[in-house]
Amino acid sequence: MKIGDKVSVIDENLRGKVLKIIANQVKIEDEHGFTYNFSKDKLTILDADLYENSPVIRKKEAPKIISKKHNKAPQKLDLHFDLLVKNPSGYDAFERLMIQKEKLVETIDFCRKHQIKKLQIIHGIGDGVLQKMVHDVLEGLANIEYDRDGFFFHQSGNIEVKFL
Repeated sequence: MKIGDKVSVIDENLRGKVLKIIANQVKIEDEHGFTYNFSKDKLTILDADLYENSPVIRKKEAPKIISKKHNKAPQKLDLHFDLLVKNPSGYDAFERLMIQKEKLVETIDFCRKHQIKKLQIIHGIGDGVLQKMVHDVLEGLANIEYDRDGFFFHQSGNIEVKFL
């Protein structure tokens, strides 16, 4: 550091030109003509040439590590009643719905226990009773994402659930 150098004060918004250096003390003048005294360790030299000639080194970004569980195909649950029981004709409508609901809750618990990130629930297209039950169950759960008001709400036969 020498007389005439432009300097900046560390930890303050102040710049100036060096007027006098006495031992460890430096007297600077700011752009408005005010003078200040600082110790040398509180000042840094402002020199644009220091940075213009230094090369910029670009490092490659490390690849982001993604868990294999995130790349897996979603767990599937088909709630068609004939796939859940051996003799589907032996049950009335209410019993069918309760068995399907029980299977849904059981599968959600399984996914959470085994940290499965996605579940695809196939409820089919029909009069909407099963679909409504599935949405009602999902509505009461925490830490999940699914399409609540989907564009294809009554036209899609499945729903995908993501566990957070």
